[in-house]
Amino acid sequence: MAEKTRYSDAELEEFRAIIMEKLDVARRNYDQLKMSLMGLDGNDTDDTSPTYKVLEDGAAALSKEETTQLAQRQLKFIQGLQAAIVRIENKTYGICRETGKLIPAERLRAVPHATLSIEAKNNGKK
Repeated sequence: MAEKTRYSDAELEEFRAIIMEKLDVARRNYDQLKMSLMGLDGNDTDDTSPTYKVLEDGAAALSKEETTQLAQRQLKFIQGLQAAIVRIENKTYGICRETGKLIPAERLRAVPHATLSIEAKNNGKK
């Protein structure tokens, strides 16, 4: 029997459902991070006594930097998921960009935006 070169339409729809669910959660998380960065989450130091305000403002600056990094990572994740949807529509989803072989379904279920097989990923680290 010939080696499978792409996932079936039914399998692609299964992956689409997984990705859409993850995309929905990722967008909500990203929106929460943006709200936090804009100070719209009600978590500021306006009602704090002046003695502690300086300490809280310093911690808030550090927290804002961490939140910015989290938001950037979340946005990159969203973009990766959106690119995976495009690959599903093009019927190229699940094909390793290095080896041209199918990425195992187990890997795609765990990391639905993956574009490399474990083999290719490990070869790239050497």
